[in-house]
This record gives sequence, C-alpha cells and structure tokens, in this order.
Amino acid sequence: QVQLVESGGGLVQPGGSLRLSCASSRGLFSINSMGWYRQAPGKQRELVATITSGGSTNYADSVKGRFTISRDNARNTLYLQMNSLKPEDTAVYYCNAQRVVIGTTIVSWGQGTQVTVSS
Repeated sequence: QVQLVESGGGLVQPGGSLRLSCASSRGLFSINSMGWYRQAPGKQRELVATITSGGSTNYADSVKGRFTISRDNARNTLYLQMNSLKPEDTAVYYCNAQRVVIGTTIVSWGQGTQVTVSS
C-alpha cells in the first residue's frame, strides 16, 4: 500500500485557481499511474486526470485546458493545477495511486481534500 496525503483544497471564487498536492509515502518511480478523482455531493466519484510513470496524461473533457496534472519524482509529490475554476468543480478531490506488482494492480487512495468554488 501507498500512503497518500492530499492538501491545497479550499474556498475559491469562480475564475480563480488552486493547486492540489498529494504526498506519497513511496517513491513515484515505483508507481505505475497516479491520478486525481473527485466526488460531488450526491454524485459518483469521477476521474479528473491521470499521469503515468512515463509522463503520459489523460484528462476528463470537463477539465481539459483548465487543469494540469504533474508529478515531481524528487519530492514524491503529485500535483493538480486548477485554473478558471467553475462552481461545478466543487467536490472532494482524491489522489489515487496504482502499482502493478507481479501482475496484480494495487490501488491506494488519499483521504480527500475539499474544493469549493463559490462567490
């Protein structure tokens, strides 16, 4: 298991920016894929963005052009830069890590950080 701790959430006005961080207990070089997911009240958890160990990224259509996912292997930290925030981005954001060990995928989640976009 990988221990993941998110930070950086908060209250921001529409059009504002936030940067989320996810600190990992394991070196990122040992993690095949990491990502950000979010869950709004009454809705299912949904994918926001993912990044592989090779640096390939994938984004939900709703955040393309506004959010950027990145990873700093030296700091064992995953980031999500969120710009031009909208009220519909309000949710609890979760960090995710997936490691493939002898053909088995081990999935870890952080505890989540609240992002509220409101005037």
